[in-house]
Amino acid sequence: MSDIDNTQPTDESLHNITHIGGMYESWFLDYASYVILERAVPSVEDGLKPVQRRILHAMKELDDGRFNKVANIIGTTMQFHPHGDASIGDAIVNMGQKDLLIETQGNWGDVRTGDDAAAPRYIEARLSKFALDVAFNPKTTAWQVSYDGRKNEPLALPMKFPMLLAQGAEGIAVGLSTKILPHNFNELIDASIKYLRGRKFDLYPDFITGGMIDVANYNDGKRGGKVRVRAHIEEKDKKTLLIKDVPYGVTTTALMESIVKANDTGKIKIKKVVDNTAKDVEIEVQLAPGISPDITIDALYAFTDCEISISPNACVIVDDKPRFITVSELLRYSAEFTKDLLKRELEIRLAELQEKWHYTSLEKIFFEKQIYKELEEKHKDWDAVIAAIDKRFVPYKKNLKRDITREDIVKLTEKPVRRIYRLDINELNEQIKAIDADIKQVKHDLANLTDFTVSYYEGLLKKYGKGRERITEIKTFDTIQVQQVAMANTKIYVNRAEGFVGTSLKKDEFIADCSDLDNLIIFRKDGKMLVTKVADKTFVGKDIIHIDIFRKGDERTTYNMIYVDGKSGISYAKRFNVTGITLNKEYDLTTKGEKNSKVHYFTANPNGEAEVVSIRLSPNCAARNKEFDLFFETIAIKGRNSMGNQVTKYPIRTVKFKEAGVSTLAGQKLWYDDQVGRLNTEERGVYIGSFEGEDKVFVAFKNGTYELTNFELTNRYDPNELVYIEKFNPDKIVSAIYFDADKKQFNAKRFKIETQTLNNKFLFIKEGQGNYLEMITTHSEPVILLKTGKKRSPEEEEIDLAEFVEVTGWKTVGTRIAGDDLISAELASEEEEPDEGNGNPQGELF
Repeated sequence: MSDIDNTQPTDESLHNITHIGGMYESWFLDYASYVILERAVPSVEDGLKPVQRRILHAMKELDDGRFNKVANIIGTTMQFHPHGDASIGDAIVNMGQKDLLIETQGNWGDVRTGDDAAAPRYIEARLSKFALDVAFNPKTTAWQVSYDGRKNEPLALPMKFPMLLAQGAEGIAVGLSTKILPHNFNELIDASIKYLRGRKFDLYPDFITGGMIDVANYNDGKRGGKVRVRAHIEEKDKKTLLIKDVPYGVTTTALMESIVKANDTGKIKIKKVVDNTAKDVEIEVQLAPGISPDITIDALYAFTDCEISISPNACVIVDDKPRFITVSELLRYSAEFTKDLLKRELEIRLAELQEKWHYTSLEKIFFEKQIYKELEEKHKDWDAVIAAIDKRFVPYKKNLKRDITREDIVKLTEKPVRRIYRLDINELNEQIKAIDADIKQVKHDLANLTDFTVSYYEGLLKKYGKGRERITEIKTFDTIQVQQVAMANTKIYVNRAEGFVGTSLKKDEFIADCSDLDNLIIFRKDGKMLVTKVADKTFVGKDIIHIDIFRKGDERTTYNMIYVDGKSGISYAKRFNVTGITLNKEYDLTTKGEKNSKVHYFTANPNGEAEVVSIRLSPNCAARNKEFDLFFETIAIKGRNSMGNQVTKYPIRTVKFKEAGVSTLAGQKLWYDDQVGRLNTEERGVYIGSFEGEDKVFVAFKNGTYELTNFELTNRYDPNELVYIEKFNPDKIVSAIYFDADKKQFNAKRFKIETQTLNNKFLFIKEGQGNYLEMITTHSEPVILLKTGKKRSPEEEEIDLAEFVEVTGWKTVGTRIAGDDLISAELASEEEEPDEGNGNPQGELF
């Protein structure tokens, strides 16, 4: 017999059918909600994801003051968390490495190197004292039943601290993600206090890996913002760089791999990279011969993980819904939540004190008024005893704060009567007085809840703030032009006849070394110009007259050109710069673009040089003077679209170079920006001079060394060490005062710079530990105001260094000018007009 049911479906059953598509839509939405709420995104109340909250709750249940094996903690957590042990173990290690809520013992790995923690059975953990102080209070905790119904777990821990901002959080859910960067412990408390006081506050990330951070575009942690994070790179010597930390989220292994990759692709040139990391991070980068350390530092930031960009995205669960907010909103929410928790704790404390006052008062009356003797009377039953005792309390009920209950009387009767002999009534009076004082204090705290919350935060700062100072240095980063720092890793060739340029034309004419990030600028005989990227082979048009590496924004390279207009036959001369263009667009430099227009003469001059050319006209033309000279210096530099100056209306036969000219441009004006330690032409910082040719920069440092450098914009000067910078003038006399630690005195010396070697540091103060430069100037008449003695009542003295100290060699020790009680030495001379290139006439220290 067949078991097949041939019953036809009814109309009612048809209406109950759920299609597969509907199931998928419903189930997927449930799954997405689960991932968002239960796994990936933290809660705004306590800043924890469910797994983190369950770990802390499990550790609190296990807490006896001793360390527990992480394997045991994982096992306990699995009673609350319906997932595998591996995910719980990873979460515990992540929390332990942040060194805030969990104290660790054993090998917990290293976030800097990427080393994993040991197996859970080998490592141990316990709740930190800080966690016990801020994260737990069963009286203010809301509870829910665990997933299997056997235990209770907290809906949210009563966290009295902005834990989410301190630890940071990262998670990827269905359709959204969160990335909240960690912030500094002390700064979070300071910001919370400022908020409660109604003052403005700022919050910026701080990473346990150290490094530097540019927060200009942080956008308060909201999505759309960005921070740039860099490792500190030091120049050990001209052949070696040291990387002293790693950016957040980058390991030493990943950093070294990125350096090797950049070297293999030709972005940088290094000889070797060595990991010397032990207690502190140190990656040694050995440079290839002839490679500039400054340019390599820029290249490391531009092409490796020495600099990374992080986009924050603060998403948290608020009222069971994901919400995108700022870190300032998060801190304000945390401060208000903390304030509310403290209020609830005070209210609970007040109720407990009032209950304690009530019972202590009952106990006092019970013994003092000998009400306990009712227990010795013969009453018919227990209820009669209770009634008799209650009747004896009637005269005193008006002094109590609530009614006397049956439970109160029963509790009193359980007290042994012999207590009256051991308990002095005065002691009960003292207890009541102390409880009254406590009640008064709690009521005062409730009435001044903001002050109480501020005091609570100040207590946290005092108790736990030591050793938690900011690690990541906030700085303004310079923008690195990758084309300027990319190493020349290829060569460019040109086939002028066929009109091709590229790196693969190795049988044709070599033009220059370049990088694959460079652009090429090409000029043709028909007066057309275009800029294109470096490639294997690109057609740019025949009759190429000039090709070179294009440098965007270059206002000094000047092009001198003579061309004939194809329509009128008139020849023009023009001078122009090319600063900005659209890639692969042809520009017509003959202005009108007439047919048969062509270029007679063309030169590219890196510093605006203006040569003299000899022009010979056609012998058949009607011109009287058929040969003459043209001086390009008489032609103004204008835009590339200008027509230029008319040279002749007659046909030109030849144009020949006759005599080289000098630059018609003023020197390049440079400023020093002490925020980023760079020279610039954008007028940022202190003006140091107008430079051209072989001019040099004079730099002095805190350690008493000086250095001469060129004026390349790629030069780096450590703003934390540099104290003086100006255009070098060999005729100037340098005046300096420095501290001699050996003799505990300050010496003054005056000398001329006798060395000419670039990029070498020379020590011009006495060598010795503790010696440092106090002040330096190149003022022509340096009069120094010395302040000595005690800071509250200093003695002042003016000294003319030119009379007091003779000019000697830069290696001399100098002359004693003050003892070790010197408070300050300042230049008192009137400010002199800065000569060409003197950007620091008064010798101010940066």
